[in-house]
Amino acid sequence: MVKTLRQAWGRPKANRAAEFRRISLWLALTALFCLPFADLTIYQLSPATELGRLLLGMATPDFLATEYLADAVLTTLAFALQGIALAALCGFGLSLLYQLRGVRILAALLRSVHELFWALLFLQLFGLSALTGVLALWLPYTGIFTKVFGEILEEVDRQPEAALPKANTLNQGIALLLYSRLPLAWPHFKHYARYRLECGMRSSVVLGFVGLPTLGYHLETAFRQGHYSQAAALLYLFYLLIATMKWWCRAPLLPLYLLASLWFLPPIANVNWALIFQFVSQDMVPAPLRAEHWQWSADLQPWLMMLWQEQIKPGLIDTLLLSQMALLLTALLALVWFPLRSRWFLPTPFRALGQLFLIVTRSTPEFVLAFVGLLVFGPSLLPALLALGIHNGAIIGHLIGGYSQTLSLRPDDTPNGLSRPSLYLYQILPRVYPQFVTWLLYRWEIIQRETAILGVLGITTLGFYIDSAFEEFRFDRALVLIAVTALLNLLVDATARRLRARLQQPKRLQHRDA
Repeated sequence: MVKTLRQAWGRPKANRAAEFRRISLWLALTALFCLPFADLTIYQLSPATELGRLLLGMATPDFLATEYLADAVLTTLAFALQGIALAALCGFGLSLLYQLRGVRILAALLRSVHELFWALLFLQLFGLSALTGVLALWLPYTGIFTKVFGEILEEVDRQPEAALPKANTLNQGIALLLYSRLPLAWPHFKHYARYRLECGMRSSVVLGFVGLPTLGYHLETAFRQGHYSQAAALLYLFYLLIATMKWWCRAPLLPLYLLASLWFLPPIANVNWALIFQFVSQDMVPAPLRAEHWQWSADLQPWLMMLWQEQIKPGLIDTLLLSQMALLLTALLALVWFPLRSRWFLPTPFRALGQLFLIVTRSTPEFVLAFVGLLVFGPSLLPALLALGIHNGAIIGHLIGGYSQTLSLRPDDTPNGLSRPSLYLYQILPRVYPQFVTWLLYRWEIIQRETAILGVLGITTLGFYIDSAFEEFRFDRALVLIAVTALLNLLVDATARRLRARLQQPKRLQHRDA
């Protein structure tokens, strides 16, 4: 059996179609294997009633019900602008050294911890301050920018650099970078930074669920109190911000926005150095190690075993079950939804509606979708599964739909020559499928990160136990659980990267939006 599997995975890479089929099959079988072990029960006695109230609220938004609405919107934008600007600057600096193993490891560690977990840590140090929100976005996004900018610099055309004199000093090396690789990479940098600003706005909304005064704070309050018209107004306002980014998010205006955000919400906090020292030197240290005399076998080992049995193991199982099922649901929804944006399947008016649907679903953070799902279905893995699948399926569907627009078909392969199902199955899908699988593997790590943090809502992933540890002021347990979550994210990232390498997909620059 083992020999057969080795032969299957060790076959020559020349047959890329077989490789795509093999990887797709393994991902699908893994998700289907998880289904019998996952709790997908609907605990709400009347989910249809609650869903009806929710839909009624969405149809009747109340924009005057929320106090300090302007402040919440500006705070959301300020966190995103400051956090992403700082992360992009630091990420660019680190990307110049991305060839160093230490820099790559640092970037991986920073991005492996979700911004919500960073926020929970900084809340203990700086409270509900602007500094907490900015730092929570800065650290993970610095890791992301470092990785992406570093890969972009590695992948640009090296012919202009080869035509210039070889650099022998630091100044010559900087000049070589400025005049050869950077001009080619700069358009990709700008495009990706703008996309990450949109992601930062979603993350800024999510920070409101831990108490920071963004739109998410008012969203949580409205949903918990059943004020769905008020929640709808907040969501529609956020959708409007995302949908109009191409008009207000202009490069010359961004420095002005950043200065305005610093004036409106300076990233400062009342720092208690004694509290910080105690948190780092005592609270974060595992309880057995605080004793004057301790032994590994007698003190720390039983503590770790207890933590493993009671929290790490059950949280790890549910996190893995949920992430693998969400990956399959993401794939299925993306394959169903990408024709909504494709000129091969819909005329322009209907395609505009389809694109609006994809914009709304991909702009809604998974955290918000899962929170709504909990109100409708109750506390099982089902709301989280739907939230992850819908959000990520819309992102990949949007990307695949846009990619399908660039395809060129023969006249007899156009919609006039084939039926819509035949066109989808025999012409479009085979051409977009390699891109689809590659984008899916890029989203795998992100799905894994999001799966863990959904536990903050009460879903029994690793985030549930991390949030409980913070509530009980057991910061040592929280730190170990966060470390386990980070290691799991790194493992999934390494696996996805290895699978992408097997596929030998060229032109990686076009996958950054995934």
